[in-house]
Parts: sequence; C-alpha cells; structure tokens
Amino acid sequence: MQNTNQPGAARRMLLKTILNRVEKHKSFVYERVGFVDAGNAIEITVRSRRGSRPVCSGCLRRGRAYDRLSERRFAFVPVWGIAVFFVYGMRRVECRRCGVTVELVPWASGKSSVTTTYAWFLARWAKKLSWKEVAESFRTSWHVVFRAVEMAVAWGLAHRDLDGIEAIGVDEVLWHRGHKYLTVVYQIDERCRRLLWIGQERTEATLERFFDGLGAAAAGASIRYVCSDMWKPYLEVIARRLPGAVHVLDRYHIVAKLNKAIDEVRATEAKRLLRDGFEPVLKHSRWCLLKNPGNLTDKQVTKLSDLLRYNLKTVRAYLLKEEFQLLWACVYPARAGAFIDRWCTAAMRSRIDPVKKIARTIRGHRELILNWFRAKGTISGGSVEGLNNKLKVTVRRAYGYRTLRATEVALYHTLGKLPEPEYAHRFL
Repeated sequence: MQNTNQPGAARRMLLKTILNRVEKHKSFVYERVGFVDAGNAIEITVRSRRGSRPVCSGCLRRGRAYDRLSERRFAFVPVWGIAVFFVYGMRRVECRRCGVTVELVPWASGKSSVTTTYAWFLARWAKKLSWKEVAESFRTSWHVVFRAVEMAVAWGLAHRDLDGIEAIGVDEVLWHRGHKYLTVVYQIDERCRRLLWIGQERTEATLERFFDGLGAAAAGASIRYVCSDMWKPYLEVIARRLPGAVHVLDRYHIVAKLNKAIDEVRATEAKRLLRDGFEPVLKHSRWCLLKNPGNLTDKQVTKLSDLLRYNLKTVRAYLLKEEFQLLWACVYPARAGAFIDRWCTAAMRSRIDPVKKIARTIRGHRELILNWFRAKGTISGGSVEGLNNKLKVTVRRAYGYRTLRATEVALYHTLGKLPEPEYAHRFL
C-alpha cells in the first residue's frame, strides 16, 4: 500500500483523484504520476485494464490485441500552471473487418498528440483571446490552437440546428487586399443572430452554394425575409431561390450610395472652384456633408451653416440627401412609394449627374425598397452591419489570417454560435 503521509505520494493521489472525477475512461486506469522536465511538467502513465479488449479505430468494434507500440505523450489541461501529459503505449488491433489497425482511445482522436479535453479547453479560450495569445498563455504552438478550434468548428457545424430560420442577411466583406471578397450569410431572426455560411468571392455561383448546402426545400419553406444590398448577383439568386420571401434592401447601403454620390459631387466641384480661382468654401467640408446632423460637432455645425448659404451643386445634393431621409418616417408602403416617386423626379431635374444616377438606381429597385415597409420593421440591415463589424474585429485581432481556411474557422468559431458537447467538467 502506498504511504500517503509522504508529500509526493499525497500529491500523486490527489491528482489521480481529480482525474478520476473529471476524466475517467472505461477500460483504462491512471497508474504512475511523476514530475519530468525539471519539475515543469507532469506525466501520468495510463494502462489498459487487464482483460480489456482494444477498439478498432476503423469499424469501432472490439478485437484481439495484436501487439503494443512505443509510448506516446498526449497533452492534457495544465494543472496549477504545470503542463500535464498522458503517457500510453497504443495497442494494435487484429480486426476481422479492417485487418491490423491502431486502437481507438477515448481521450484523443486519430494521430493527435493533444487530448480532446485539452483541445476543447484551448478552443474555448480562443473565443476570448487571439490564437497567438492562447498559445503563449498555455505554452503550446499556434498550430495546436488552430487545430483545436478547427475541431470545435467541425463538431459544431455537424451538430447545429438549421430548422426554423425565418430571416437571413446576405452581404459581402473585403477580407484581403486585391479586392478579395467573402460572401457571408447571417441568420438575423429576433431569437438568434449568427453566422450561417461563408463563401469565397461574391458571385452568383457562390450564393448558389449556400442554398444548395442549406437545402432548397427547407430554405423555401422557412425563410420569410431576406435582407441584402443592391449587388446584382445576389438579387438574381435570391429572386430565383426564394421567390416567396420578402426581399428587403438594406437601408444602410442605400444611404451609403447617397453619401458616395454627394462626396463625388463635392470633390468635383471643389476642384472646379480651385481651378477657376474662387474661394475654397468646400475645403474641410466632407464630414459636415456626410455625417448625420445629430452627430456633428459644434465646429462642423458652424461650417455647414456657412456652406448652406451658397448656391452650389454640392449644397443642392446635400439637401436632396437629407430630404430622402424623410422616407423612413413613412408608415405605409403606398405613401413611401409616392415619396420615392416625388424624390426621384426632383433628383432627375437637379441636373447633377451623380444624383441622377442614384435616382435611377432607386427607381430600378423601388419595389425592393418598399419591402422594408411591408416587413413593418421585422428585418433590418443594422443587425447585418453589426455582425460585419464583429467579423472585421475578429480578423483584425489576428492581424489578418493568411489563408481562407483559417479565416473561415475563426469566423465560424466566433460568430457561428456553434454548439459544444456536454462534459462533466468545463475547466472554465
């Protein structure tokens, strides 16, 4: 019998007691516990119970032990800041179906040198810190953290519930230099807002892959609202795949196009005034014209008041933009439609080319804009933009992922609200 009065024996007994409570595996026993690497790590020798038969990793059936390989170390959750390793010599199985294979052990999968429990531990911390910070905090490598997060994402995607999705938002985000875009699809129901899907590029084929993966029948039956911008490939795919859904154009993108038109008018007119020798009244006026009036500083309010005294194309374009904001105060689609018609007529008579261009765009998407009122505020692009901001923060926190795979894994992990398996102890 071990002498538990000795401090070393007591520590070993305590650690085995903890492991038997949080990480007990049938057919295996924790045997020896000892410090290694000058006391910076703990090794726990695991042995199979006498008479137990190994499980084939191919067909998951028990078979006869063929032989035993050399011992391997499996990293486990650190204890009191000390690295912990399981040490076990894997048995080979003589399986009637698969031949001679390496046994399946319950604490790790495949050739991984990290226990499944430790992988989930790292994956949970990777939601709070960057992958590099997690690796440094727990004295492991970036690639080990990545593989842990990849495992968590794969399990979560396989077990997530996609039933009952009523509203989705479709958008594109720039994820790398050189005009490299991702198509992202969010669930934006009141009960759940999460990332559903990521695809490379922003083409029709990209969005088609989302609907193919979701299932056309399921998508058509449950999705009632769709929110997107005016990107033509998205509009065509949504009209084809979800003909019965209410398709709402994102209010944010409509206002963004108006602001872009005003900025173009301002830049062109500022150059003309400078060229013709007039007073540079448009200098330092960009944000006075683009910001919401309620968000202007005192200095910007004064600048805008001075600017509105001039009969400039920029001023007329700004007034048209501010008038368009009254559209969102309409309650009924019929009144909103009449307002759009009047505004477009005034914009076309303004003889300001960028404003006329946006007026033609609004006329061409009139029915989709009116769907915002038909939906009665049920769906909004604000939630899409909020998720986009979180997406950009996730990528920025890692200082840019170099591969598309790493980007996908990080975004699903952070924004996907993926489920996790139930464990007796979560270590957090």
